[in-house]
Amino acid sequence: MYRIVGLWLLCLIGTVLPERSAAACGITGHRLALRQDTLSVSADSVKRPQKENYWRRLLYGHEDRSFEKKLDVSFAVAPSYAWETGLGLGGMATGLYRLDRTDSLMPPSDVMLSGSVTLRGAYLLNAEGNTYFKGRRSRLAWRVGLQNKPLDFWGIDRQACAVNPAIAYTRRQVATSLHYRYAWQKHLFVGARFELLYAHAVQIDDPAYLQGQRASYLESGLGVSLEYDSRDFIPNPRRGIYLSAVQTIWPAGLGNYGRTLWRTTLTADYYQPVWRGGLLAFDLYGRFGSDNLPWPMREQLGGRWRMRGYYEGRYTDNHIVAAQVELRQSITRRLGFVVWYGGGTVFSDFGSLRWEDLLPSYGIGIRFEFKHNINLRVDYGFGRQSGGVIFSMGEAF
Repeated sequence: MYRIVGLWLLCLIGTVLPERSAAACGITGHRLALRQDTLSVSADSVKRPQKENYWRRLLYGHEDRSFEKKLDVSFAVAPSYAWETGLGLGGMATGLYRLDRTDSLMPPSDVMLSGSVTLRGAYLLNAEGNTYFKGRRSRLAWRVGLQNKPLDFWGIDRQACAVNPAIAYTRRQVATSLHYRYAWQKHLFVGARFELLYAHAVQIDDPAYLQGQRASYLESGLGVSLEYDSRDFIPNPRRGIYLSAVQTIWPAGLGNYGRTLWRTTLTADYYQPVWRGGLLAFDLYGRFGSDNLPWPMREQLGGRWRMRGYYEGRYTDNHIVAAQVELRQSITRRLGFVVWYGGGTVFSDFGSLRWEDLLPSYGIGIRFEFKHNINLRVDYGFGRQSGGVIFSMGEAF
């Protein structure tokens, strides 16, 4: 039987290389010509593979093709909107790749790019990703961001933000971070981190809001980390636990603030399936820094990840604590929704932390699987006398 199948395959190859396969099929002379005529007539009835194009990438982008392609990319260009920057034109692209395409247990590496230009004069460009190296022992997380944002500004500490009227300023910023992790034990990682930040407040209506600090700063930081990570896929975990402690030092000689700074970041996340298509996700987060940090390094309440529903920078200070729980529910294979509730605050020091300063955050969102296990998300968040829309790639946590 195998010989018969092999003979038929050789005959089919003869449609492309008829001269080489004719003898093997027993087709010579006028019989070969007849065979070619027959094939030419029936060729139109054979369905040819569809060419890869933009719409096929968009419609079938959720399929994991990282085993067959060096870089599996999907992209989209569409109108964009952000609460802080307004209406504009944006684009996004995400790709999956594998440094070892023989390892089916290792999750694919990912890269996400996004950018936009808005009617308010803002422009943003962000790139981030996670690279898994061969052997599943080490990984690299990286992020680069460039922005020029005309924004509202209330001050650089919680007390000032509570009483000051909003003024306008433009924030120009370049930020990058590299975080390398090595698996010391199963799910237990030790890591090293590098951060670089340049920020400049230009066209600020009232420089007194900076409380005597400079309008621009350049700072570089070095850090170490200890993590327990059993998540199945970082951009969109379906199960697992993530516990992280990161300590970063910003030496005086690697910046222009004039003194050495430090910052500690603690994260605890938990992901638990609850029923068919349903997932509960929990997030507890705290970041604590030196007293009187330069304004670009201070924590801003709101944004894409935590305390959604607040204008990013509406409340700013040295430290932040935040918690949230989110229910994620699939509706169809690629479409889903989420609801969440949480709270948090920023504060100058632990002595000034008050229960009444905690602010609520809750909302609802839609998810579309733009790439395999990577969601395009649209959230509408609510806060205390606040609310707004968030567009982003990947989950909030």
